[in-house]
Amino acid sequence: MTVTQETPVADQGLFARLIGVLISPRATYAAVAAKPRSMAMLAVVLLIVGVAQGLFLSSEVGQQSVLDQQVRAMESFGINITDQMYDQMEQGMKRAAITGPISQAIFFPIIIAIEAGIFLVIFSLLMGGTATYKHVYAIVTHSAVIVAAQQVFSMGLSYISGKTASANLGIFVPMLDEKNVVTLFLGSIDLFLVWASISLAIGLGVLYKRRTGPIATVLLGLYVVIALVVAFFRSGS
Repeated sequence: MTVTQETPVADQGLFARLIGVLISPRATYAAVAAKPRSMAMLAVVLLIVGVAQGLFLSSEVGQQSVLDQQVRAMESFGINITDQMYDQMEQGMKRAAITGPISQAIFFPIIIAIEAGIFLVIFSLLMGGTATYKHVYAIVTHSAVIVAAQQVFSMGLSYISGKTASANLGIFVPMLDEKNVVTLFLGSIDLFLVWASISLAIGLGVLYKRRTGPIATVLLGLYVVIALVVAFFRSGS
């Protein structure tokens, strides 16, 4: 089964699709829908993420900032960090430059596969769409280019600042306590992930010939709800 296109769509090479997701998503997703290819793009995304993480975690700044973040996260969930636990975590950080990219290479494709399966059930089985799993997987994989860009930006910013950092909304409430539910919620809203959600909505809209707005609203709404639940749980509210 194939997805029919109303007008002929020009084929795009790997580099054109890589850049196109960032600057011309609708045309790029139309090309992906017409000729779904994902393995090369998945390899590029994993390479970008792996290199960014590997370089960051091979530095002393990267190891210490990630260790500090892990300690804060565990403490926010009520876990008491003993000296022995800290030493074990510190030892693990010395191998993180290798184990981090390896774990990403294992779990990232699994997450994409699950995500594609969920969208296939919703749009093809429940809503009568004609796209196959191959089509949906290709769309989700290409939207992950923005996640790779987020990793590069976050790792670079974290290295410069000397602490884990990202393009999240938490920067607008520096006056609040870091355990405040508002701080935790806004800190969970990463602008790159918002961008990725909108981009994915565009891709699904192109694939299933549906309006982008409602799809984006649902995806962003789910993102906000998850961020709120996590923030309330971590704050102890």
